[in-house]
Amino acid sequence: MSAPFVLAVPSKGRLQENAEAFFARAGMALTKPGGARDYRGTVAGLPNVEVAYLSASEIAANLARGAVHFGVTGEDLLRENIAEADTRVLLIDGLGFGYANVVVAVPQAWIDVRTMADLDDVSTGFRAQHNRRMRVATKYINLTRGFFAQHNIVDYRIVESAGATEGAPAVGTAEMIVDITTTGATLAANGLKVLDDGVMLRSQANLVASREADWSADARETARVILDQIASRARASKYKEVRTRFAGCNDALLAEAHQRFGVVSPFGGPTSSGMLTLHCPPAQLYGLGSFLREHGADTVSVASLDYVFDKDNPLFSKLAAFLGH
Repeated sequence: MSAPFVLAVPSKGRLQENAEAFFARAGMALTKPGGARDYRGTVAGLPNVEVAYLSASEIAANLARGAVHFGVTGEDLLRENIAEADTRVLLIDGLGFGYANVVVAVPQAWIDVRTMADLDDVSTGFRAQHNRRMRVATKYINLTRGFFAQHNIVDYRIVESAGATEGAPAVGTAEMIVDITTTGATLAANGLKVLDDGVMLRSQANLVASREADWSADARETARVILDQIASRARASKYKEVRTRFAGCNDALLAEAHQRFGVVSPFGGPTSSGMLTLHCPPAQLYGLGSFLREHGADTVSVASLDYVFDKDNPLFSKLAAFLGH
């Protein structure tokens, strides 16, 4: 029996809830046979998949060493914790939750410091005046070093933050910070502001693949099935199904509908009886319905789509190209 395909998802909080909801929408409900406190789970319909519930940082570490095949974690943790991340893991798809920006923030009282270039000037002057380098409190040591190097800032030193980073300037343990933020409200409450060009990374939760995992033929097939269901759900969410039938339906009319309303014809043009099935962006439904009725349709029906499976799977093609052969 082949080794299980391991999918790692966050073990608690909103990230876990959102990850479970994402897979459920794609028809792959995650379950914990041992109860809510269990850290192992299964995927409905995929008996060879084992779900590992881990912290977001543990997921990044397990992806790096190939202990899991797929993982759900933030891009910020991947970039921070995995050297040369783009060669070792693949960000297959952004999942639309877990948004956070990694930013450079300084005291609001620094009214003349708005950009990284201003910060460079201030850090040089600070060292000359105080005979020491400005301190940057952060948990993102590698990201900070890389970003500051891009802006040619050298007069600083990192103070690794173990607690609430945003409080460091107020208590005097650092002059500025690098941290994650979603709305900026916590930074503002602590008297801090984000530099105009100080967004280092716009992060979100991603479905990530590990190059180092055991990619046997069985594992690749499991990955194909998982990604096929995710891609089909994503494709379905972009459209509504529109059906109609009328004698005046022809290729010229269909071409005009494609151009004006962005519809696609998944099953080709109208049948000999005039029956037509279209996939239409939701925002264009009324316009398309009016257009079809103006040209002879008596009835136009609209239905929601759950899944649209296509011959091509861009997500699996992306993974196959990353893994090679």
